Amino acid sequence: MGQYYFKLPDLGEGLVEAEIAAIHVKVGDMVTEDQPLIDMMTDKATVEMPSPVDGKILSISGNAGDMITVGSAMVVIEVEGPGNDDRDPVKEEPDPVKAEDAVEKAPIKPPAAPVLTGATSEKPLTSPAVRRRALEEDVDLTQVPGSGPAGRISHQDVDDFIAAGGRVSVPSQQKRTAIEEIPVIGIRRKIAERMELSKRSIPHYSYVEEVDVTEVEKLRAFLNAGRTKDQPKLSILPFIMMATLKGMEKFPDCNSHYDPEHSLVRRFSGVHLGIASQTPNGLMVPVVSHGESRDIWDMASEMIRVSTAAREGKARREELSGSTVTITSLGKTGGIVTTPVINYPEVCIIGVNKIVARPMVVNETDIEIRQMMNLSSSFDHRVVDGFVAAELIQYIKGLLEQPATLFM
Repeated sequence: MGQYYFKLPDLGEGLVEAEIAAIHVKVGDMVTEDQPLIDMMTDKATVEMPSPVDGKILSISGNAGDMITVGSAMVVIEVEGPGNDDRDPVKEEPDPVKAEDAVEKAPIKPPAAPVLTGATSEKPLTSPAVRRRALEEDVDLTQVPGSGPAGRISHQDVDDFIAAGGRVSVPSQQKRTAIEEIPVIGIRRKIAERMELSKRSIPHYSYVEEVDVTEVEKLRAFLNAGRTKDQPKLSILPFIMMATLKGMEKFPDCNSHYDPEHSLVRRFSGVHLGIASQTPNGLMVPVVSHGESRDIWDMASEMIRVSTAAREGKARREELSGSTVTITSLGKTGGIVTTPVINYPEVCIIGVNKIVARPMVVNETDIEIRQMMNLSSSFDHRVVDGFVAAELIQYIKGLLEQPATLFM
């Protein structure tokens, strides 16, 4: 028997380290070749690290949220045959968990449980889900007998306690003093870092304008009614993407990245549209590349494809990077006005608010119910002057209010 030292490979993009997003195995597990071991997170994507060999997990170095240097050994696997001999990186890793003391040292440190205060200083052993339920049901977990290992309390134990009449053990008016400490790791930490960088380094300028989308909504309904089986159902977003695309072509400074280190603006000829998307793992920005080469159906199809891949955690690094301008929309929850944060190092983000029916003056004398939507957008004032920002949004507004111009 030998030992195989699985090291963090070079993930490209000049990265020297990556963050452990998740660990899928534990000490003592038997694994097969290509079985997922660890998920590593870079600035752009989460990368699944499969096992290169069959064997038994002997030790794991690091926990979720730890930063690991490229080339460092993360997992030691017992294998048939000699394994590999390069063990130096393991010596650099702090205190790996070994099979013989796995009971005493857990390989993965769980997030801190809520700190409870009250009549007892001893915290009941249970899961965060049971603690939340106990709080909602007014159950004092210190009074609940646990049937699990070491007295661990399960949902069934809570059920039995309530059935026995012990549901409300403290007055419902009791002050809540518990504090839950939640480690900011993984994509949540990346989001926090990117937002901090953007707001700290970019002087934001915001501009809001209302748009009458009655006609574009009629066109959308007409196109959807006649679409073929291989064409996606259109939302309003592809129309906004096409308007933004044309806006970037007319105002190219807005289709740029600003490099403060070299004091230059990188203006792009191609328009790569980032679509800010909420996923189970947090905010991500999948990219519809080269919008200038796509018609509205292709634009919609590609938007659906990359957004779905991001939500399912299957997006490739290149599908989550390279955007030159970002569109962000909260759909029906979009509110009236937002102040979107620029997707660094871009210089422009187009924010889409919800559509509402409102009475509007038409032809200076008539009042009609029109479909109205606000565009709330932000710009890097170092690159885009306020007048230019206003001109861009007014141009996009005109395209959407006269949607035939989108296809001219």
